[in-house]
Order: sequence, then structure tokens, then C-alpha cells
Amino acid sequence: MSMQALVLSQYTGPLEPTTLPIPEPARGEVLVRIKASGLNPLDTKIRAGSAAHARHPLPLVLGIDLAGEVVALGADVTRFKVGDEVYGMTGGVGGIQGSLAQYAAVDAQLLAHKPFNLSMREAAALPLAFITSFAGIVDRVRLQAGQTVLVQGGAGGVGHVAVQLARALGAQVFATASARDQDLVARFGATPIDYAARTVDRYVSELTAGEGFDLVVDTVGGATLDASFAAVKHFGHVVSALGWGTHALAPLSFREATYSGVFTLHPLLTGKHRAHHGEMLAEATRLVEQGKLAPNLDSRRFDLASAERAYEAITERTARGKIVVDIE
Repeated sequence: MSMQALVLSQYTGPLEPTTLPIPEPARGEVLVRIKASGLNPLDTKIRAGSAAHARHPLPLVLGIDLAGEVVALGADVTRFKVGDEVYGMTGGVGGIQGSLAQYAAVDAQLLAHKPFNLSMREAAALPLAFITSFAGIVDRVRLQAGQTVLVQGGAGGVGHVAVQLARALGAQVFATASARDQDLVARFGATPIDYAARTVDRYVSELTAGEGFDLVVDTVGGATLDASFAAVKHFGHVVSALGWGTHALAPLSFREATYSGVFTLHPLLTGKHRAHHGEMLAEATRLVEQGKLAPNLDSRRFDLASAERAYEAITERTARGKIVVDIE
């Protein structure tokens, strides 16, 4: 039995339509017929070979997030049955086959049941974004109702999910965004901040009476992480999934605040703590089904034949929402 997949034979090279054998699920795995593949900016970095922390040996099948249907079970799988609709952050890194293919053999621990009220496309847009948000806001900080949260990049793929998660936990949420995305941020429940029109000092003064925010969630990195250190409250916390650079810690230290990094790929790369990914997505399913969480998708449709254009939408920064490739 064979399947169609897109294979990358050289970094920055073309995605080549290729016929591959359908994988057999090993112990603890399920075979998923993939319906949709969610793209993230990280996928483009892996394709370029520029993400040293996320190497994927050649030849490779890209695609970190998926949604699909379980069609076969490996030994010792009890949480799922054939016919279940599932989603997860399952591969496309560290030598694990990604989701730009018709099938994948997936560690069942990484999966959760798809929310009944989301399409496959919508579900495929959530895993990396929600896992990154939950790891920072819940696992690292244990955000409490009534606290103030600033999400840096609130209209982005991770940012708009972080806004909704913080809102669902009862926080008062603020979010930086460009002028064009102010309404989107507000729709998801945050007070929008035009970062180009207001300095950090100004919005901290105007929105928090100069106190700063209990939690700052950085989804941008670089200079925005430095700005986050200047926006956090005394004894507050900053969390970032992009804390790769060199940063001055003085603003953070003077506030006696703390910092946590989030490395969402760790379970995929090491095989450790994978069950928690499934647990986090089960919580995402609960929130979606309660009407407290929804993905924001780019309106354009892509499939395996047009996946190159999907990647261009990310690298050229034309995406208005998460990019999803339809597999079936």
C-alpha cells in the first residue's frame, strides 16, 4: 500500500510529490489518515535548515500539526479506536515524518480527540499554538483569575490562542498588535495596544497605572522580549517561546521578576513527557467545545499540489490567520 507525500530532498529546495509506503503503526502508535496539515512559521525554518534546535534529517516530510482519522491501531493503544477523529502536534522534526502526507504513524500519547465543533482544517490549526500557550500560561505560571496579562503579538498564530486561554482562565488580557489587527485582538477578548503608536512606558502607565502586568507572554522574541522585561510588574513573570537571543536582564532584575522559556518541541525531539501534549490538547478540546477557544484561519485554501504557495504565504508575511493545507 502506498501514499502521496511531499518530500524535501535539500534544504530550501522544492517540495517534491512522492509515492511512499504507508507506514505501519508500532507499539503505542496509531495510523492516522491525515485530512489537514497546519503550517507554522517554524515549518519554514525547518525547511530552510536554519532552526538548529529543530533539525530534521534529509530527505524529510514537513508538517508539525495534523488532524485526521484513526484507521489502524498499534499494540497497547487503548485511548483511541478506529474511526476516531484526532488532532495533534506529531512530527515534521527530529526525523519523525510530518503531516504533508496522506498517512502518518503517530505516537498515540501526542493525540487528543478532535473537538466535535471544529472542522479538520480548524483543528489542524491549533496544536502547536495551544501547547505553546498552555505550557507558558498554565504549566510555568499557573495563571490565576483576576491577574493582568499582556500578550505580545496577540494576533499571531500563538498569540491569538494565548489571549483566549488567558481569558478562559479569568484574567484581564491586553495584547499588542499592528493597527490593522486591533479589531481582531479585541474580538478575541483582549484590550488592543498599537505597539507602533505607544511606547512600553506609555501603555504601562496608561493601562496599569505604572505597575506593569502580572504576566507578559512573548510570542515575538528579539526586541519584543526586551520590551516584555520592561512591561512586567514587580514580582511578575515573563514567559517566551522565542528566548534565543542575548538580552539584558537588568529591567527584569530591578522588578524582582522571573522568566521562563518554553521549548514546545522537547517531547518530539526527546520522546519525554509526550503524554502531557495529549493532556493539553484534551483541555483545548474542552475549551473549544465550551465556546471559549477558536482558531483564526487564513481564508485561502491549499492542498498538496499548492503547498509551495502556502509556505510562501508565511515567508512573505501575507497570511491573515493560520495557514492550513488540505490533505483530503
